[in-house]
Amino acid sequence: MATQPTCKERVRESLRGRITDLEKLWELWKQDTEASDPELGNFNEYGLCLDYVAPETFKNQRRGYLRYQLSWGGPSDEFRFYLDESLNPTRIEYWFLDWFDGAKIILKGKTLALLEEIYQDFKETGTVQYKIGAAQS
Repeated sequence: MATQPTCKERVRESLRGRITDLEKLWELWKQDTEASDPELGNFNEYGLCLDYVAPETFKNQRRGYLRYQLSWGGPSDEFRFYLDESLNPTRIEYWFLDWFDGAKIILKGKTLALLEEIYQDFKETGTVQYKIGAAQS
């Protein structure tokens, strides 16, 4: 019986695909917020949700983070934004999760720059502040 590759073995390929999609959608969105790709749709429809995961939501989770969840189930994937007191990202991670397994990549370089730019839009529209406030009330 063949075994499924681990999340660690699949995380880089999954991230590459997500970044390819996000680059395309983000560029379209910056030109026209109503623009869409025939296969991917509109940037605002791409992810499942943006929410705040408070500290101690999961076992041994000391820090809260803003989660941009892209898919759910087996497998699921998401970006996690760890923030400072001014709500600026100190670290952004990509997570690939599948039934009792998970792997992450800490973003760097062009990938980090893209997600920082997307995050700044979330922050400038008040979405970050709203999501954190809603989770803490």
